[in-house]
Amino acid sequence: MLDRYSIQIIKQPLKQAAKGLNTLGISANQITLAGFVLGCFAFPALIYQRYDLALLFICLNRIADGLDGALARIQGITDAGGFLDISLDFLFYSLIPFGFAVALPEQNALASAFLIFSFIGTGSSFLAFAVMASKRGIENPVYKNKSLYYMSGITEGTETIACFILFCLLPQHYSLIAYTFGGLCWITTFTRIYSGYHTLK
Repeated sequence: MLDRYSIQIIKQPLKQAAKGLNTLGISANQITLAGFVLGCFAFPALIYQRYDLALLFICLNRIADGLDGALARIQGITDAGGFLDISLDFLFYSLIPFGFAVALPEQNALASAFLIFSFIGTGSSFLAFAVMASKRGIENPVYKNKSLYYMSGITEGTETIACFILFCLLPQHYSLIAYTFGGLCWITTFTRIYSGYHTLK
C-alpha cells in the first residue's frame, strides 16, 4: 500500500549509491546475496534476544534489497537476478518470525506460525499472478521497472519492514503485532486472489 510512496523517497539516494557500487565493479546479484547473508545474522540475534542487533541486520538486509534493484537498473535487469531477489526475499521474510518462535516458543510460536502461514498467502497470490501476467504480457503501470508484475495490497514491502521494526522495538508485544499483521496479510491475499482472478478471466 505504501511502496509506491516510499520508493519515491528512497529512489535518488539508492540511485547515487548504486552508481558508486557500479564503478567498483560490484554486481546487483552480489548485493542480493550479501544482503541475504546479513539478514540471516538476525536469526541468531533473535534467538539470544538481542533485538538491537536483529534490528540492525534487518535494516542492512532491506537496504541491500533496495540497492540491488537500483544497481540492476544501471547494469540491466535480468530474469535470473529477479528470480534470485524475490526467492531470497521470501526466505528472509519467513526467517524473522521463525527466529522469534525459536527464542520464546511458549510465547511466540503460535503467532509466528500464523504469520508465516499468512506470508504463504501473500507470497503465493503475488507470484501466481506474476506468472500469469507475464504469460499474457500484462504490464504494471505503477512499477514499470520491476522484473516481474508487482501486485499491490495492504501489506507490501514497506509495511512488512515496519512490522519487523516494531517486533524488535516492542518484543513484549510480538504476538499481538504478529496476529494483527497476519490478519492484514490475509486481507491482501483475498483481495489479490479476487482481483487477479477477475483480471485474468
